[in-house]
Amino acid sequence: MADDILVSRDDHVGVIRLNRPRQLNALSLAVMEQLAAAFEAFDADDDVYVIVLAGDERAFAAGADIHDMAESTVVDQYQRNPFARWEQIKRVRKPIVAAVSGFVLGGGCELMMLCDVVVASETARIGQPEINIGVMPGAGGTQRLTRAAGKATAMDVILTGRFLTAHEALAAGLVSRVVPVEHFFSEAMKVARTIAEKPPLALRMAKEAVLKAHEMALSAGLEYEQKLFYTLFATQDQKEGMKAFIEKRPPKFEGK
Repeated sequence: MADDILVSRDDHVGVIRLNRPRQLNALSLAVMEQLAAAFEAFDADDDVYVIVLAGDERAFAAGADIHDMAESTVVDQYQRNPFARWEQIKRVRKPIVAAVSGFVLGGGCELMMLCDVVVASETARIGQPEINIGVMPGAGGTQRLTRAAGKATAMDVILTGRFLTAHEALAAGLVSRVVPVEHFFSEAMKVARTIAEKPPLALRMAKEAVLKAHEMALSAGLEYEQKLFYTLFATQDQKEGMKAFIEKRPPKFEGK
């Protein structure tokens, strides 16, 4: 169980890889606990600016671990409170880049949608097929998929259980870019390293503002954005970034 996820560092990039290949990286309760703990540790580490979440070539995550819940009752689900771990990941303030390939289904799709930038391989197959086993999405699938792709696509995917191709997902706004399968992880790392070159406090506030766009009316969202914009003028990174621009040199951001 200790190796169900692999955690590493690459300079200012924290890397989390799902590591249950025989189970197609199915998301058991134990795996979700490990994921939430790894995310929280990286979020608290001042030397980590960006987090990458990846599966393997065959599967990002093929869904929840059905063995965990097949005989579960309402009381079991209530007491386990499985979605608490998803809320922990949702609260991560640093940018999360997902590297997805192969099956991205059910809970795997919902986990992908918690990420901020998604690099998908051409082989990715993305969907919410819970309807086929007598339930429906429960970790945000009906809400985030609808907000990202619209009602028509969400209803089609959720009610029929069909999978979207990587290019369909790109057109629907579910993924950020599509690359050949052999490059899906390296491209995600490239994106993460690019983000990690930016000022850490501005990254967090920009992520916060974009996420608020899903929850606020436009006028409230604009006001929220402006307050964060003004706040960044109290940071050393703002002074350094603008000074470096004027002096025509690369900035040296320190997250202060």
